Amino acid sequence: MVAARITAAELFEQQQELLGLRWVAGQRDAGRRVLEAVHTVARRPSLAGYLNIIYPNKVQILGTEELAWLDGLDARQRWETIQKIIDFRPLALVISKNQACPDDLRAAAEESDTPLWVSPRRGHELLNHLQYRLARTLAPRITLHGVFMEIYSMGVLITGESGSGKSELALELVTRGHRLVADDAPEFTQIAPDVLDGTCPELLQDMLELRGLGVLNIRQMFGDTAVKRNKYLRLIVHLSRTAPDSQADAMVRLTGDLGTRRVLDLDVPMVTLPVMAGRNLAVLTEAATRMHILRSKGVDPAAAFMARHSHFLERAQ
Repeated sequence: MVAARITAAELFEQQQELLGLRWVAGQRDAGRRVLEAVHTVARRPSLAGYLNIIYPNKVQILGTEELAWLDGLDARQRWETIQKIIDFRPLALVISKNQACPDDLRAAAEESDTPLWVSPRRGHELLNHLQYRLARTLAPRITLHGVFMEIYSMGVLITGESGSGKSELALELVTRGHRLVADDAPEFTQIAPDVLDGTCPELLQDMLELRGLGVLNIRQMFGDTAVKRNKYLRLIVHLSRTAPDSQADAMVRLTGDLGTRRVLDLDVPMVTLPVMAGRNLAVLTEAATRMHILRSKGVDPAAAFMARHSHFLERAQ
């Protein structure tokens, strides 16, 4: 699993244009002020929020009410409060609605190298946007070996041993109108309790490697509609070169070789397809995807067949 992290300088660069951020103080150490995902799970506070000196957020937003509250404190209380804010080492302080920055807050931020920004956006806009961006950036992520495809509008990860034909299958699926997301090393981020978002590393974008042909640029060969930037992972199709067991459970013949694979905190449905001469894996993968769509709607052909079989036996008695 990849340890996610972001610095104050990176956050400012990413959001400067959208949020209209201006740097007021604390720019010198911004590249070394880091927020890591491991720190977010052990703390009660949220990643971004309005000024809070009891459970401080990592990005403290100061709106009209927060600045007015500071102005209502006497000199000693005000100094102690600002010192508390600085001592918690927030990733950044953000003043909303282009309000004037208090001189003592600016001086404390400059002295402690605490990033201090001003934005024309309202406080709730800053809160919603920064909370979402930080949560997504620091979400748990993992890199898996396989080819990630969009098949019938569903994210499908094709896995298997090296040489099992994953890339050849992906190329066949592309020629049949499906779309490539990532080859070899797709990255998956858990952006919600039940959602894994799959993307492609920048280095591998649009590329597919096949033995004998080398690296293919799928976008250039098949057009923009043959690739997709990201997709939610819903199904894993595993290619197995193990010879089928003639004594295998008869139920597998009815229901298919179904299972799950643990990816981060989610159990993802998995279908295992034996790789044998003469089998059309592209058609089988399409069928497996269609079957998964049916099962997600509560339709189970195997269960319907067994119910029909039981009814037939009852009638025969």
